Amino acid sequence: MNVKVFVICAAVATALAPSFAAPAKKASRQASAASRSGIVRVTQEPKLGQQTCLPAPSVPGASLVGMCNKKPRRWIVLEAKYETSSSENSKFIDQLVFTWHVLLETRSATENKGNEERLAPYSYFTTSASYVNIPAGAHASSVVLPPSYLERFGTPKAIGLEISNQNGENLYYNSWSEIKGINPGMKFWEEQKIMEAQANGKPMIERRQGLLDRSKSIWALVYPNDYEAIAQ
Repeated sequence: MNVKVFVICAAVATALAPSFAAPAKKASRQASAASRSGIVRVTQEPKLGQQTCLPAPSVPGASLVGMCNKKPRRWIVLEAKYETSSSENSKFIDQLVFTWHVLLETRSATENKGNEERLAPYSYFTTSASYVNIPAGAHASSVVLPPSYLERFGTPKAIGLEISNQNGENLYYNSWSEIKGINPGMKFWEEQKIMEAQANGKPMIERRQGLLDRSKSIWALVYPNDYEAIAQ
């Protein structure tokens, strides 16, 4: 392992690990309690690492310039399945807001080996997708990052998911992590000691833009009936 990378990893562990075990357990219990609200239940959790990396679906058609990249490029695709229940008054839920929090690890970048740019060890992305008129039954929520993000910033090593209603009331949250010091169930995106952690005077996490709801990408064509309408 590169000495510089090893030093960075050690700094991450030192900066993030010391005092979060107890809050993580509490968060996990709260997430489980929220999932028993009877309104929404996550039935398949998001994956981490290389499991999220998929080649884009191919859509044949005419092109004036032809194919620029003959080698398949992979996207980061984060997905969760969930079920909703009907109430006494309606089988529909007016609105559900899914907020995703994602940490990519730079050293796992597919085309930025050795981190020549000396980017921060982790990149943080977040976005929300608001679904409306959701009937009782099984559904899916998904966000994506285009290939260049995987190539430059790496694979997802920690993911958080929050679900709320139109009034902003939290119905569910949980997180999944392969990063030492960020335990499953922890709201790492709200932990200042994590999000503001530094090593050698430089931030460990860089906030970035680019996380997309799948409806704004080519992935909107894949199993479209599993996804509800997005609020305009």
